[in-house]
Amino acid sequence: MKTSGISYVAGRSQVIQDNAISASTPREAMAVGERPEASVTTLEQIRAELGDCQRCRLGRTRTTLVFGTGNPDADIVFVGEAPGRDEDIKGEPFVGKAGQLLTRIIQAIDLSREDVYICNVIKCRPPENRNPLPEEIESCEPFLLKQVEAIQPKVICALGKFAAQTLLKTEAPISTLRGRFHDYHGIPLMPTYHPAYLLRNPDMKRQVWEDIQKIQKKLVK
Repeated sequence: MKTSGISYVAGRSQVIQDNAISASTPREAMAVGERPEASVTTLEQIRAELGDCQRCRLGRTRTTLVFGTGNPDADIVFVGEAPGRDEDIKGEPFVGKAGQLLTRIIQAIDLSREDVYICNVIKCRPPENRNPLPEEIESCEPFLLKQVEAIQPKVICALGKFAAQTLLKTEAPISTLRGRFHDYHGIPLMPTYHPAYLLRNPDMKRQVWEDIQKIQKKLVK
């Protein structure tokens, strides 16, 4: 049976694939401890303010700062945790196997990566993909908020436990957060499972499809 672009096979959704788009390029360095300026209003200005960011220790170990890619006027913003190895090398979010699955999920609601905006809470890869530290979150999260304010999307989709818990300031598990909208600075936010988690647990694709369908309905209102 096929429903809105996702075909269910043995109880799991199968979705189609697309290519990523390029990331913004880095600018001049900013000092440790500097905070975002209130006057920044566009993605280009936010990227320039980040510069060759050294606000936390991740600036010393990363290969590339991964700012975000997509439509600056997108109706939906997808937010993940942090860049992985592939993203750190290429400078774009979600370009590995998890990114390929995210692309297919996006296409399942009749959109492309060029239609949406994709970024992470943390802009630099934590060494060995460890969990981000509190001071790293404190340094990066204000820039994510500025990105959201610049784009003014209709909906945010938080991908995975870390992104959902960070944006919603909660320790509740993703299993209880997903499936319903929450408020993030006046914008509806839907948490769902991270594509990397789906690669390890494909039986959870149906729950993600349920969440994505709710997002799709919200977008057409």
